[in-house]
Amino acid sequence: MKKLSLYLVLSLLLVTVCASAQRKFSVYAVGFYNQENLFDTCHDAGKNDSEFLPTGSYRWNGLKYTHKLRNMARALADMGTDKLPGVGCAVIGLSEVENSKVLDDLTAQEPLRARGYKYVHIEGPDVRGIDCAMLYNPALFTVKDTKLVPYVPAASMKSDYKTRGFLTVSGEMAGEPVAVIVCHWPSRFANSPYREHAAAQVKVIKDSLLKANPAMKVMVMGDLNDDPTNKSVKDVLGATGDVKKVKEGMMYNPWYNLLVKEGTGTLSYQGSWNLFDQILLTPNMVNTDGKKDFSTLKYWTRQIFRRDYLMNNEGRYKGTPKRTHASGIWLDGYSDHLPVVVYLVKERK
Repeated sequence: MKKLSLYLVLSLLLVTVCASAQRKFSVYAVGFYNQENLFDTCHDAGKNDSEFLPTGSYRWNGLKYTHKLRNMARALADMGTDKLPGVGCAVIGLSEVENSKVLDDLTAQEPLRARGYKYVHIEGPDVRGIDCAMLYNPALFTVKDTKLVPYVPAASMKSDYKTRGFLTVSGEMAGEPVAVIVCHWPSRFANSPYREHAAAQVKVIKDSLLKANPAMKVMVMGDLNDDPTNKSVKDVLGATGDVKKVKEGMMYNPWYNLLVKEGTGTLSYQGSWNLFDQILLTPNMVNTDGKKDFSTLKYWTRQIFRRDYLMNNEGRYKGTPKRTHASGIWLDGYSDHLPVVVYLVKERK
């Protein structure tokens, strides 16, 4: 009875008038949010985390860390609640988290603890110590397999080049097999081939998941450090913003038109928006033929998640994301990126 009640509470009714019948749907929110340097105050051996120590350039101390946890937990708990009040996201991919300790501290924050969020994290090789992770609500998503696939440098790159790997989590949502690949591709300090190489490796992971189980719904998410229009996303991953053009082997990119047609994004640089934070979907997650078939878990809509508290509302940086530091000053903010959310729908029998 308890599970049945939870199921009913988490289900959102979307009504379609068809004769005198009503179709009922369950909705699931999936998000991604770059945490912008979620470091604790202690040194991790072998990692270059000196900036985020009490003696470092950011004077990163217990007060700042506590505020950072509180702020990020607030935003994470709010994600997805525009359409699922009190429920939020079933899954949230994260980037720029230092270690399991910060994830223990993050999920212990009241708004996340109240929902019972758990996390997946595997320590990676990044020289600064920042990793990808995934939060999930075990009432909505069941984890079955996890692995960190390393970024393997191309022959033309330095053999000791180290960066974030690809956190791959397979599980079950809405009674269906679902896999999430959480990414943080090489930064813009590296040239485009580094991110194109990341995209090629992610494509191999995605294709192998589908080969093993064609019914697997695969989402590639993360801070890709490239826009939907860049070669890594558009050409290498084959991610298109036109749902009618999504073919086998390609992906659907629901963010493309937000950047190209609306000129908005998730981070601002020198007065212009970029949309590096994306969630891409395999063809079996979209209705490519224009039909409204939600008999299996399908994409419904997406949003760049905005709240007034996430934005600078005055001064030099007005209208841009309110980050933790700017120009060396602690702003007690959130992140230099905005979160993104997709909503998935499945018809209830």
